[in-house]
Amino acid sequence: MQTKTPISTANPAPRNRRGGLVQEVVQHIASQIQGGRLQPGDQLPTESAIMVELAVSRTVVREAISRLQASGLAETRHGVGTFVLQTPSRENFSIGEQDMATVEDVIHVLELRISLETEAAGLAAQRATPEQYRAMENALTHFAAAIDEQSDAVPSDFEFHLEVAKATGNRHFADLMTYLGRRIIPRTRVNTADQAPEGREAYLKRVHSEHESIYNAIRNQDAESARAAMRTHLSNSRDRLRKPRNATD
Repeated sequence: MQTKTPISTANPAPRNRRGGLVQEVVQHIASQIQGGRLQPGDQLPTESAIMVELAVSRTVVREAISRLQASGLAETRHGVGTFVLQTPSRENFSIGEQDMATVEDVIHVLELRISLETEAAGLAAQRATPEQYRAMENALTHFAAAIDEQSDAVPSDFEFHLEVAKATGNRHFADLMTYLGRRIIPRTRVNTADQAPEGREAYLKRVHSEHESIYNAIRNQDAESARAAMRTHLSNSRDRLRKPRNATD
């Protein structure tokens, strides 16, 4: 009979919001799977055991298990328990929910994006078609409208970056952006807009202005300026996330 492998105990850092707690539980269990402590077929500890070990509520545990199921790491058998479904392959590239659980994780993804999207902007400046210019313009229009509607502008933010990727003429850039999806926008993970010192609206307007700089360079077919504008935009996003962390050092 399979036994429940206990999750290794560690004193968790203070946590405030449920969303952050859910991500911590996901990351903690995923690390046990990835490290081999939990093998395919092993049963996870009960909800009550996880609640006690990680000092979280039942609601948080259930949401975390749902995310593990969605990412293909576990399955729940009704009346029996939750079991490890597979060990993530280290041969295939992937960025799952468990890889975007902390501010540091989001920064790491931004560093990856800086490398990829900087070059994408340069290629877009050399290859974009009139149709693709219009698509980028539409994304900018949608972003501006979202600011006026008190939205977080995440869909239009991602739309703009995806259109830049499409304008490279290299489908692999667009495929990667599509695979990563809206979760790569930091605001889906960290409430940067509401926490910005200048306020939500001013923060989003600054992001919008950075997008416009990227677009203008692409429209002017200036590859170097497009690369510089994209690098500045993504580096600013990274630095905005670093500031609160460094402020407590």
